[in-house]
Amino acid sequence: MSASWLFKMAWRDSRKNTGRLLLFTGSILLGIAALVAINSFSYNLKNQIDLESKELLGADLEVQSRQPIPDEIYSLFDSLDLELSREISFASMIYFPKSDGTRLVSIRALEVGFPFYGELGTLPANAQTQIDEGQNTLIDKSLMLQYGASVGEIVKVGTLQFKIAGEVISIPGQTALMSGVAPPVFIPYKLVNETGLLKKGSRINYRAHIKYPDQFDEKTFREIIKPRLEKADLRYTDVAERKKDIGEGYSSLAGFLNLTAFVALLLGCIGVASSAQIYIKGKVNSIAVLRCLGATGNQAMWIYLIQIAFMSLIGSVAGAILGSASQFLLPGLFNDFLPFEVSLSISWASVFQGVGLGVLIAILFAMSPLLDIKKISPLKVLRASYEAEKAKGHVYVVALLILVLIYLFTAAQLKSWWGAFVFTIGLVIAFGLLSGLAKLTMWLIRKYFPVKRSMIFRQSLSNLYRPNNQTAVLIVSIGLGTALIATLLLSQDMLLNKIEFSSKTNNRPNMVLFDIQDDQIDSLKKFTEDLEVSAVGSVPIVNMRLHTIRGMSVEDVKADTSLGISDRIVNREYRVTYRDSLIDSETLIKGSWQERVENQGDSIFISLADNIAEDMLAEIGDPIAFNVQGAIIQTYVGSIREVDWQRIQTNFLVVFPEGVLEEAPKFHVLLARYDSLPQSASYQNQVIKKFPNISIIDLSLVIETIDQIISRVSFVIRFMAFLSILTGLIVLIGSIMLSKFQRIRESVLLRTLGANKFQILSINALEFFFLGSLASLSGILIALVSSWVLSWYSFDTIFAPQFAALAFVYIIITGITVLIGLSNSRQIIRKSPLEILRQEM
Repeated sequence: MSASWLFKMAWRDSRKNTGRLLLFTGSILLGIAALVAINSFSYNLKNQIDLESKELLGADLEVQSRQPIPDEIYSLFDSLDLELSREISFASMIYFPKSDGTRLVSIRALEVGFPFYGELGTLPANAQTQIDEGQNTLIDKSLMLQYGASVGEIVKVGTLQFKIAGEVISIPGQTALMSGVAPPVFIPYKLVNETGLLKKGSRINYRAHIKYPDQFDEKTFREIIKPRLEKADLRYTDVAERKKDIGEGYSSLAGFLNLTAFVALLLGCIGVASSAQIYIKGKVNSIAVLRCLGATGNQAMWIYLIQIAFMSLIGSVAGAILGSASQFLLPGLFNDFLPFEVSLSISWASVFQGVGLGVLIAILFAMSPLLDIKKISPLKVLRASYEAEKAKGHVYVVALLILVLIYLFTAAQLKSWWGAFVFTIGLVIAFGLLSGLAKLTMWLIRKYFPVKRSMIFRQSLSNLYRPNNQTAVLIVSIGLGTALIATLLLSQDMLLNKIEFSSKTNNRPNMVLFDIQDDQIDSLKKFTEDLEVSAVGSVPIVNMRLHTIRGMSVEDVKADTSLGISDRIVNREYRVTYRDSLIDSETLIKGSWQERVENQGDSIFISLADNIAEDMLAEIGDPIAFNVQGAIIQTYVGSIREVDWQRIQTNFLVVFPEGVLEEAPKFHVLLARYDSLPQSASYQNQVIKKFPNISIIDLSLVIETIDQIISRVSFVIRFMAFLSILTGLIVLIGSIMLSKFQRIRESVLLRTLGANKFQILSINALEFFFLGSLASLSGILIALVSSWVLSWYSFDTIFAPQFAALAFVYIIITGITVLIGLSNSRQIIRKSPLEILRQEM
C-alpha cells in the first residue's frame, strides 16, 4: 500500500465528512488570523521606523537638561560645524481672551531650524515660517477646537500676547496621547524670557537639537561629543536610541497581543483534539474494516492524519488570508500610540510562520486520538460497541511536545526564557484549574444527581457527563476567554475608581496650583478664599542635589560601579518638602519620624521613600549630604516610608523635618477644591489674569485623560480576549456537529417514548444553559480571584467588584451558548423520528 493509496483513501473517506472536517479549520482560523495580523503589522511598523528614523527625532542628536546647557557645550557644537536649534519647554497656562478660557499647556520656545528632518505639520502649511517673525504662536489643533479659536486671534502666554499663526497637526516623534493633558504651544525662542514665566523653581526643560554635516564620522560623537556630554551630566538621545525606544515600546504590546492570540489558537486546538477524538470514535467500524482488509495500524492512522493535516492547512491558510487583511484595521487601533502613519503590505514571513505554526500545533493536539487508531483491532467490526482504550504513554509524550512548543513560541515573543517559563506554567495552571473545575462539576452531578426532579431537568443535567460530552472542553475554552475579559473589566474599574477616590472623597483636593513663588503664596490663598474655592493646603518645595552618600562624593559613587547605585539616582535634582507629620498616603515602615529641628546644630533626620532608599542602598542612620543652591546640609536617614504613588497627592521621595529649610529658596504648590466645573473655569481664568506665572492642573482632566488611555488600550486587549471566547464558541459548534448523530438518536428515542417538541427543546436549552453557565461562571470566578490579588498586591486598594458588569458578561456568554445549542435542534423537531433515522443510518 503506497503513499498514493493513503492519500486516495483519505480523500475518499473525507468526501462524506467534509462538513465535519471543515470544523477543524474553524477551530484554528481565528487564532492564526490574529497572529498573522499582529506579526504583519509589527513587520510593517519596524520597516516604517527604519524608513523614518531621523524624522522620529527631527535631528541627529538631542541634548536635554533640567538646567541651562553650559556655553562650552554650545562652543563645542560650533567648533564641529554642527547645526543647532535650541528649545526651552515648560508647563504653563494659556489664556484665550475671546472665549475667556484658560488651559494648562506645554510651552515650547523654539529656535528656527527644528525639525531638521521631517516637518512640523501645520495649517496653513507655511505657518512655522511665521513663528519667528514677531509675536506669533502655533497651537495644537485639538486645543483650538476645544476653545473655538481660529488663526489670527490673540492669546496670552504669561505677560505677552501672541497672534495665532497656525494650528499644529503633527510633531516629529510625538503621539496624540502625549498631548492629552498639556497640548503643545510653540512660541519664538527669543521671547521666552519676556513672558515672565521662567521663575525660580519652575520645572524647565532645556534642549539642543543637533544636525550633523554631510559625511559626519560617528567616531567624532563617540570620542569627542559623548564624553563631554556625560561629564556635564547632560542627557542625550540619538537616532538609533529613539528607534530602539519606539520599537521596544510597541514590541512589548505586540508580544502581549501575540500571546493572547496564541492562547486563542491553543483553545482552538483543544477543540481540534476533542473533535478529533469524537471523529475517530465515529470511524471505529471503518478503521476495523480496513484492518480486516490488510491495512496496518500505522496505515490506518496515516489516512486520518492526512485528513486532519490537510484541513488544518486549509484553516491556517484561511486564517493567514484573514489576518493579512485584518492588519489594515490595526493602524486605527494604535494610531494614538504611534508618532507616524504605517504603510502596510503583506508580510510573507508572517504568513508562512502562521501557517506552519497552525498546522504543527493542530497536528500535535490531534496526535493522541490519532495514535489510538493503531490500537483498534480488526475484531472491533464484529462488536456492537466500542470502548476506548486506556491512555498509554504516548499521551504524555504528546503533552510534553506541546509544552515545549508553547515554551519556545513564548520565549520568541517575550525574548526572555524565564518569562516564557512563567507564562507556560501560568497557562498550565489556568488550564488545570478550569479542567479540574469541569471534572469536579461532572463528578458532583453524577454523585448527587437530583433523581426526584423533573424528566426535562434530569435529562439535560445528565447530558453533561454522558459519553462524548464536551463539558470540560467548553469550560476550558469559553471559561478562559471569559476570565481574560472579566479580569480586564475589574482591573480597569479598580484603577479608575482609585484615582477618582483620591480626588473626590473626604474633601480631597481636585485642583493643583504650582510654580507659586514665595511672595505669592499668602495673597493667592486669600484670593482663593475670596472666590469661595477651598484652599485645602499648601506645600513648600525646595530643589536640591545630592552632595555625598555615606561620606562618598557623587563623583566617587559614580566611579565605583561595584556599589550598584545608578547614575540616575546621584545625578537627578530632588524636589523636597518639609513638614511635621505623615500624610494619609504614607506609612512609616522603619525608624522614627522627626517632627522638628529645635536648635541650630542639632542633627537633621530626614525620611526617605522606600523605593529611593532601596536605590540608594540607604539604611537608618546613614549620613546623606544635600547641596541646596550652594549650601551643604548634612542629614541622616531617620525613617523610611512606604508611599502610595498611585494616589493623586503631593508625595515626595525625601521629606525634611520643620526648622531646616524655611529660609531656603523655594516655591509652593497649593491644593484646592472646587464644587462645580463652572466654578473651576471661573477660578482658573481669574487666577491666570492676576498670577500669570502660576500653572493649574484640574485633576478631573487628568482622570479623563487616564480613562481615555486605559479605554483605548483595554479595547485592544478586550478584543483579543473576545477572540478566545469566539474560538470557544466555534469549538462549541464543532462539538455539537460532530456529536450530532448521538444527540439525534437520543432525541429520537425520547420522541418515540412520547416526548413532544417543546420538551426536546427544553432539554437542549437547559443543557446548553448549564454549559454556558459553568463556562462563564468559572471564568468569572478566576477573574474575581485574580482581580483580588491585583487589588491587594498591585493597586493596594479595596476590592469592590462591579457585579453588574460581571452579570452582563455572564448573560451574554450564556445566552450565545444557548442559542448555538438550540440551532442544532431545528432538524430534530421539524421531521419525524423515522425520517431522521433513515438520513443518519
